[in-house]
Amino acid sequence: MATHLSQSQRRPPLLRQAIKIRRRRVRDLQDPLPRTAQEIEPPSHHFSPEERALLYEEALYTILHRLGQPEPNHVKEASELLRYLQEAFHMGPEEHQQLLQKVQKLEKPIFCLKATVKQAKGILGKDVSGFSDPYCLLGIEQGVGAPGGSPGSRHRQKAVVRHTIPEEQTHRTQVITQTLNPVWEETFILEFEDISNSSFHLDMWDLDTVESVRQKLGELTDLHGLRRIFKEARKDKGQDDFLGNVVLRLQDLRCQEDQWYPLEPCTETYPDRGQCHLQFQLIHKRRATAASRSQPSYTVHLHLLQQLVSHEVTQHQAGSTSWDGSLSPQAATILFLHATQKDLSDFHQSMAQWLAYSRLYQSLEFPSSCLLHPITSIEYQWIQGRLKAEQQEELAASFRNLLAYGLSLIRRFRSVFPLSVPDSPARLQSLLRVLVQMCKMKAFRELCPDSAPLPRLVTEALRTGTVEWFHLKQQHHQPMVQGMLQAGKALLSLVQDIIGDLHQCQRTWNKIFQNALKVNLFSMAFLELQWLVAKRVQDHTAAVAGSPVSPEVGESLFQLYVSLKELCQLGPVPAERDGVLALDGFHRWFQPAVPSWLQKTYSVALARVQRAVQMDELVPLGELTKHSTSAVDLSTCFAQISHTARQLDWPDPEEAFMITVKFVEDTCRLALVYCSLIKARARELSAGQKDQGQAANMLCVVVNDMEQLRLVIGKLPTQLAWEALEQRVGAVLEQGQLQNTLYAQLQGALAGLGHEIRTGVRTLAEQLEVGIAKHIQKLVSVKESVLPEDAILPLMKFLEVKLCYMNTNLVQENFNRSAAASHPAAPRRLPPAPLSRPQHPFSGEDATSLCFKAHLQGQGAHFLTHLPISL
Repeated sequence: MATHLSQSQRRPPLLRQAIKIRRRRVRDLQDPLPRTAQEIEPPSHHFSPEERALLYEEALYTILHRLGQPEPNHVKEASELLRYLQEAFHMGPEEHQQLLQKVQKLEKPIFCLKATVKQAKGILGKDVSGFSDPYCLLGIEQGVGAPGGSPGSRHRQKAVVRHTIPEEQTHRTQVITQTLNPVWEETFILEFEDISNSSFHLDMWDLDTVESVRQKLGELTDLHGLRRIFKEARKDKGQDDFLGNVVLRLQDLRCQEDQWYPLEPCTETYPDRGQCHLQFQLIHKRRATAASRSQPSYTVHLHLLQQLVSHEVTQHQAGSTSWDGSLSPQAATILFLHATQKDLSDFHQSMAQWLAYSRLYQSLEFPSSCLLHPITSIEYQWIQGRLKAEQQEELAASFRNLLAYGLSLIRRFRSVFPLSVPDSPARLQSLLRVLVQMCKMKAFRELCPDSAPLPRLVTEALRTGTVEWFHLKQQHHQPMVQGMLQAGKALLSLVQDIIGDLHQCQRTWNKIFQNALKVNLFSMAFLELQWLVAKRVQDHTAAVAGSPVSPEVGESLFQLYVSLKELCQLGPVPAERDGVLALDGFHRWFQPAVPSWLQKTYSVALARVQRAVQMDELVPLGELTKHSTSAVDLSTCFAQISHTARQLDWPDPEEAFMITVKFVEDTCRLALVYCSLIKARARELSAGQKDQGQAANMLCVVVNDMEQLRLVIGKLPTQLAWEALEQRVGAVLEQGQLQNTLYAQLQGALAGLGHEIRTGVRTLAEQLEVGIAKHIQKLVSVKESVLPEDAILPLMKFLEVKLCYMNTNLVQENFNRSAAASHPAAPRRLPPAPLSRPQHPFSGEDATSLCFKAHLQGQGAHFLTHLPISL
């Protein structure tokens, strides 16, 4: 037994070094965890009753004051939208009616048409140079859009805007000089009262500047230009040329329009006057709701979006985790109307969508892929100056909160994304993609400049989560009854769980983190877990070494040792390691238990051998298998010993050699014990048999069992890998020591088995010789009146019965030994000889030898014809 030392003295130097490094890391981890590693309190997506009522009022106001034709995929009926709102806000019928009546009494908003004159193409060239200096006049004519009529069907005329719309309601674009494809990109807000009686008008004109004839002649390029000079000479100075117009009924427009419209002429002189690109949006000004008066537009839209999306997610039939981000037509219609009426820019809509979805994701756990679209939109349109200070802080807070929440999920990825759920790897991969995209955004870098690199944050989260997972598993396996055996079983279960987790990390999780962030999860998890395991295993083995090891505790230690070997095999090879591992040299902690393991292996094998012999009836298993059940059990027993030796695979070469010597010694001893037991079993079974032939039959099976055992023993060098062991111990053992020790043991065991086999065969041969002698004695005293054929018949029947049984029930080698033992001149088994009569009498051989040879050669009763007359 090893001398009892203090715990620190028993630890090998490499482990002590690793422990010092780890203790420094533990002290670091004992500080308060950063925000990214703490439990994140998800923001609530629910509103107070007051906030909910104000938001409901805002949604009702949006539906009641809807403008424009519906989009193709939107809901047309207001009643259907109102029913949906009642469900989404969980409003009772009475409360709904009260709020609806309240909203109906509110003042109407100011209706406006937001018109953007973007550009034109292919317009007429009115100047001498062949170009024009175009500008546009636009406004809304009210009181002319009678149902069924069309503003374009009236008599075509010039200067519609100048003549029909008051000057204070007329808007004018900039003049773009010398072009046929002007670009304006100017936006105007045009108010109107009744959409059904209002029309939009746009007139395009060519600015006529006062120029001298000399200047115009300098621009002259062709005869067409000369004609224009004459035409301008006839008109008044400063009179602009009409290029075309666009007239549209407002009730025919959708909430948003973006189209190219043809410029209509007033005469048929030049019917093709080009096209004008216009963008329209029907919006509200001065909405009467409390929310619109007290909160920014994007904030109100954000809250409405949050309420409707949370309802969509919770109402999804297949569950929130399978929701793909698609909104119902009712929700999409209400949100579109609200954003349009509030004149929210695409950027602010994307920002509101990001804020709502990022908050909801932290409480409803829908697929993170829904966050990618707003991230992309914000990145594409990002200009920091377009946000107020409070909006920038709100966006930065959303980035920080989602990053912290995402890291908390990554820290707990083993439980949040279990492999028992088929889509867990895809969900984790989607989350990492969102975090990567978010941290790459210009908005994130500008608003969160102090954030650490994402790979570092993820690595720390994974390291912290691995340690937390280990402690949870340790608590889970904590035994109810405190004892050395129970503690060992709990530790073994813990190690096996760790091995399973590392296999999952290696097969599935590592490639996800590697592809997304170049983070090697498996290496990190292995380094953390092997240190945590090493400390607990070393403490456990030190505690066990202080008291006698019971067989149960020894078995638990062996299983723990085997599991640790499997754990170490998962780690990097020594050449690829960065520093020492806490499990390096762990086998030394189990050194005191090795003798008990070897003794246990021998004791279990001996008990199995004894049980196998005791249950053996010494009957062949079949026609092709001539040994009995105990031989099969013995082969399995020896295979188990070899398996135990391979499991042990002791790393220290010299000690490994001594352990192998012990295994070989025990195996050889078991073989000789088996021989002794099987012979005793044969004597036990034949003691009550009156038929001596049955005893001989059992003896045949015993001999065959010994021959089978000899074959099994001969495979020890291969099963115990002597060749590999010889290469390992070459530097620590003298040359030839392995041969002199292991092979000497093996040859001694084989010699002992050979002696036992020969003894059994000799016994069979002696029984055969006694029977032959009796029959020969009868042949000598036979009367001359008896025919030779009749006299030899008893001997031939005896030989036929005995030799046929031996031929059937003895394996090849034992039958040959039996034949040789019966008579020195008896040959080995030969193929049957032809049945032709020989041409010579006996040549000095005695009758016994000739009878034995004749039967072996298949002559049978034909031997009678060869007997001499004088016999």
